[in-house]
Amino acid sequence: MPDKERILKAVYSAIDEVNKQLSKGTYLNKSPDEVLYGKSGKLESLDFVTLIMEVEEKVKEEFGVDAITIEDENLLSKEKSPFSTISTLTDYLAEYLNEKEKGGS
Repeated sequence: MPDKERILKAVYSAIDEVNKQLSKGTYLNKSPDEVLYGKSGKLESLDFVTLIMEVEEKVKEEFGVDAITIEDENLLSKEKSPFSTISTLTDYLAEYLNEKEKGGS
């Protein structure tokens, strides 16, 4: 199972990049409970997409995987989306990377 601390480090690094691009007064906290998507999320649609792209890039760098694609419309519509908070995203990435290590797609 991939190290969640390393995943969290990659996610926080992506948040740092996105925070540089957000309008003044808007930023994401680096906290497991920070809401990323949904009614109480702080990100506009384009900012959310940018975050997901940054997370994919940082996870690729941290874990040396060739390709990672975590964006999926079906995931957004789930009752408990993996993109709800930093914690749910980290858990999802751990599962995703675990499947990759096992040879899944």
